[in-house]
Amino acid sequence: MNHERDTLSATVHGPVLRVRMHGGGSGNVVDEALLDDLAVVLTALRDRPALRVLVLDGDGTDFCLGTDRQDLERRISGDPGGADIRRLGDKAKQVCEALEAADALTIARIQGRAVGAGLALAAFCDLRAGTADAAFRLPELAVGLPTAWGGAIARLITEIGASRIRELALTCDVLDARTAHALGLLHRVADTPEGLDVVVDTWARGAAR
Repeated sequence: MNHERDTLSATVHGPVLRVRMHGGGSGNVVDEALLDDLAVVLTALRDRPALRVLVLDGDGTDFCLGTDRQDLERRISGDPGGADIRRLGDKAKQVCEALEAADALTIARIQGRAVGAGLALAAFCDLRAGTADAAFRLPELAVGLPTAWGGAIARLITEIGASRIRELALTCDVLDARTAHALGLLHRVADTPEGLDVVVDTWARGAAR
C-alpha cells in the first residue's frame, strides 16, 4: 500500500500506515485532488484489517493550512449556483466520516498550524499530538466562508464543547498548543518534532499490540 501521489505519500511500516500530506504547494492546502487521494487511502485502510494504526501529518513546518481559497473562488465564479462547491463539500464530509469510522486507531501528528479544513481533519482523528508551536484557527467567517466543512463543527463541539467552538468560529482567534491541550483538542504536547515522534510512535506501538 505504499503510494506516492501528487498530494500525499502513504507508507506502511508493519501494522502502521503513515499518510503525509504534501499537495497544493506550501502549507498542504486541501483541494479536490487531496480529498480524492485521502478517500482512496482510507478505502484501502478499510480493506486491510492488519493495518491497526493510521498516522496523519503534513509535510514541512505546518500540518495543514486549510482549504485552497483560490480554488474555491474559481469554483464559485464558474458555478454561481454552488453545485460544484456542494460536491466538494460532500467529498470533504465523506473523508472526515471515513476517518471517524476507521477501525484502525487514527493519530494526527500536528506540527505548526492546523487551520480550517486542517483543523477538521485533525479533529476527526482519535488522538492528536502537537508541537509546542502548534496553533489552531477557524478563519472561515473572517473570509466569508461557511464553517460546515466536513461536519467539523459538530465534531469539535463533541470534542471540546459548544461554548469554545462558538468563540473560535465567531472571533477567528488563534488557539495555541497549551490552550488546545487544556481543552482536550490536543492530547499531548511535545517540545520538539523529535519529541512529537516519540509520542506518536508510543501510541502506535501500543495500538499495534
